[in-house]
Amino acid sequence: MKTKLLAATLLVTLSAALVPTVSQAFVNIEIGVRPPPPRYEVAPPPPRPHVIWVPGYWQWDGGQHVWVAGRYIGERPGHRWVPEHWVQHGPNWRFVPGHWR
Repeated sequence: MKTKLLAATLLVTLSAALVPTVSQAFVNIEIGVRPPPPRYEVAPPPPRPHVIWVPGYWQWDGGQHVWVAGRYIGERPGHRWVPEHWVQHGPNWRFVPGHWR
């Protein structure tokens, strides 16, 4: 019985080690140009249950701000989505990627 329990424990431990982890790489973007005001978007009907609307944002691309349209993402119960946004940092503006909190 102890051998079966040990084997099951070892199997669960090894299985967990083989599951790929989700990682995100963030690039710090800081520019001297204030982003335009956010655009008003009307969220279309959700494509399926358990999704939330994420508003669009201004992305810095090739020396100019480019609008990235809003989208639906899968919800994470117990978490709150913090949308992508820009914050002033001294005379510059720093991009904060969207994330779950």
